[in-house]
Amino acid sequence: MLPNTLLTAEQKAELQVFTESLERFCDSEIEPHYRDWEKAGLVSRELFRKMGENGYLCADVPEQYGGPGASVHFSFAVVEVLSRRGYGGFVGGLQVHNDIIPPYLLHCGTEAQRAYWLPRMVSGEAVAAIGMTEPGAGSDLKAIRTTAKRDGNEYVINGSKIFISNGQHCDLLVLAAKTDPAAGAKGVSLFLVDTKSPGFTRGQNLEKIGQHAGDTSELFFNDMRVPADALLGGVEGQGFVQMMRELPRERLIIGVQAVHGAKGALDATVKYVQERQAFGQAIGQFQNTRFTLAQCASDIAAAEAFLNASVAAYERGELTPDAVSALKLHTTEVFGRVADACLQLFGGYGYMAEYPISRFWTDARVLRIYGGTSEIMKELVARSLLGR
Repeated sequence: MLPNTLLTAEQKAELQVFTESLERFCDSEIEPHYRDWEKAGLVSRELFRKMGENGYLCADVPEQYGGPGASVHFSFAVVEVLSRRGYGGFVGGLQVHNDIIPPYLLHCGTEAQRAYWLPRMVSGEAVAAIGMTEPGAGSDLKAIRTTAKRDGNEYVINGSKIFISNGQHCDLLVLAAKTDPAAGAKGVSLFLVDTKSPGFTRGQNLEKIGQHAGDTSELFFNDMRVPADALLGGVEGQGFVQMMRELPRERLIIGVQAVHGAKGALDATVKYVQERQAFGQAIGQFQNTRFTLAQCASDIAAAEAFLNASVAAYERGELTPDAVSALKLHTTEVFGRVADACLQLFGGYGYMAEYPISRFWTDARVLRIYGGTSEIMKELVARSLLGR
């Protein structure tokens, strides 16, 4: 559990109860179905509603918008628990709904936009997604080609997005589009798209090498019409500024997923090496196994310390873009190394889908890509050092 030095004793006790309740929910509502969801390529839509009923969605959304109004630690705890249990495919989309979209509405939206969408997200009635990446624009968000042209009291949107988490389930899409194609980054605006809007089409659920329970889609907009009040914050040309403002939490929550995914991989491996026999003894007794586990545990401890400091900085409003870029770079690379080292200790069984370590291994890989690739993170950290 993340450190909660800013919480009162009562809040700490509530967080413990919350976490234990979530564990029981996972036992009854997720674990029995997760392998089937992986085969189907997406979780049940009903899962979001059940999580909403139990208070596991958008935990830090204020009470005035239907949320629990809890500390951010409660929202992060959901990612911690599910990541450690090996539900990385679902976590990828859940953190979009819980930790990425609500801040856009709270910090940038109008009062009417917050009042309409946030209660629906808290209850699970509406599932949220974010539409930034395009076939020709990934980390370079200024290069997006989706356009939004004003037409009276509406905007007409044309283009497409790819690799969109929750693409099959989403009811709300925070969509990046060019309202002024000639203005570069200053011409980008964000829209709150109701996916029932005419002209909106979902592509097929994309087949991935990992995170199989997370639906990932291509989305199409063919003369899609949305009302003018769907413009986030009601002001054109603020999209890039809004995205840059909210990226720190997105990268922070990926760090939470990485650290606790690595913990889950290590937990599964420690259990396995004490049970698996080779040459007349448990493989956990071999020096190579012990040294590998020790290195993994040490790497995780260092990554967790970095994460804890970053969470504390976020709570104080002091988490900088370069610091969170370094965090994402470090924690996701650690997760990748840990998952790979742990899988190796399983031998041939580690390559079998029925063993959970295989899921940790495949799910870990994309964390070094989404939310900004490791290479982009290195560039951002270098800029902070060199000034350009």
